[in-house]
Amino acid sequence: MYTNLIGESIEKWLISGGLGKDFAVFLNTVIIISIIFFLAYLANFVVRRLLLVYIRHWIKQSKTIWDDILLEQKLLNRLANYAPALVIYHTIPAALVNYPGAVGVIQAVISIIMILLAILVIDAVINVLHEIYKRFPISADISIRGYIQVAKIIVYFVGIILMLSVIIGESPMVFLTGLGAMAAVLMLVFKDTILGFVASIQLSANDMVRIGDWIEMPSHNADGPVTEISLNTVKVRNWDQTITTVPTYALVSNSFYNWRGMSESGGRRIMRSINIDIKSIQFCTSEMLEKFSQIRVLKSYINEKEEELRKHNEMHGIDETVMVNKRRQTNIGVFRKYIELYLRNHAKIKQDMTFLVRHLEPTPTGIPIQIYVFTKEQAWPVYEGVQADIFDHILSVVPEFGLRVFQNPTGDDFRGLGKD
Repeated sequence: MYTNLIGESIEKWLISGGLGKDFAVFLNTVIIISIIFFLAYLANFVVRRLLLVYIRHWIKQSKTIWDDILLEQKLLNRLANYAPALVIYHTIPAALVNYPGAVGVIQAVISIIMILLAILVIDAVINVLHEIYKRFPISADISIRGYIQVAKIIVYFVGIILMLSVIIGESPMVFLTGLGAMAAVLMLVFKDTILGFVASIQLSANDMVRIGDWIEMPSHNADGPVTEISLNTVKVRNWDQTITTVPTYALVSNSFYNWRGMSESGGRRIMRSINIDIKSIQFCTSEMLEKFSQIRVLKSYINEKEEELRKHNEMHGIDETVMVNKRRQTNIGVFRKYIELYLRNHAKIKQDMTFLVRHLEPTPTGIPIQIYVFTKEQAWPVYEGVQADIFDHILSVVPEFGLRVFQNPTGDDFRGLGKD
């Protein structure tokens, strides 16, 4: 209204100055457009240089961190873009009152710009909400990145429909009613996105994988911690620092190992065997038992076991002249007990988890003694160090029990044969 009055006044003043009617109208339009763009610049200056500066100062003084996220995601900057756009949109009809055909085109362009600005603002709002969510402890267990991406796809999809409706001058419902016919095409184009979205829901609902979980998926050469879970892909940083990108739906359709249970248990499994040469196994002699009883962890066991066997043999009137009649200790049995007691006293072994020192079925390479325990150390390098120290010690003490570790013959074993 005021713009029209100003325009009429300027037009009359130009005509009174001796200008022709047509040129006065054109010059008046240029002057009014210049005024409108000045007002748009002024609105942008007031919002950005005054209002936003004050808001930024207030946010920085605030002790809460949520309002800081507004600055990080540039939400306020994107909202500020509306100021000049609204000024131009509402005042341009008055400037082009003599050119009605141009008004519709310019307003359509500005409408498209404002729709695009709205998309960017909503995108920033979604980012802000996501960043706020990431401040909560639950975000470490449940990633919503997939849902965030779906929300953004919907926003951009709706925005594109609105912009197209402005361009062709039709209602958005025209496009929505035609989506039924395009459903098959959309299903084909967005197949991975749809599968990824469904898989994201299943992964979150069933708590199958979280960011930070160490997973192993041989079918996709993935072996390492999960660094990112998105709508379409899951990124895994492998142990050799390479990055493997696994389709999200592959984690649902294919099998994979998740080592989270190990982390939560507080222990890491050791399951390893040493093969004892069967030919070195024998009954313990009195000299051997005397020697074994000098080992600190075995002293009580040797004495108690010998007393138990003596009472058993006396009770049953065992004929000790036949060696196999009498219950006797064996060097491999004492050795197995030594390993058990050694590990029971080991500071790095968890005593409240599965603890086994057992024989496995004899093989052509000897009889395996398997150690199945859990260490307190979970970090890979430390865990390997603990495991190596344990087996260094066990392998070193094998000869003390009159046993031999089985090893296939090498060239050194045959050296010197046949010289005689």
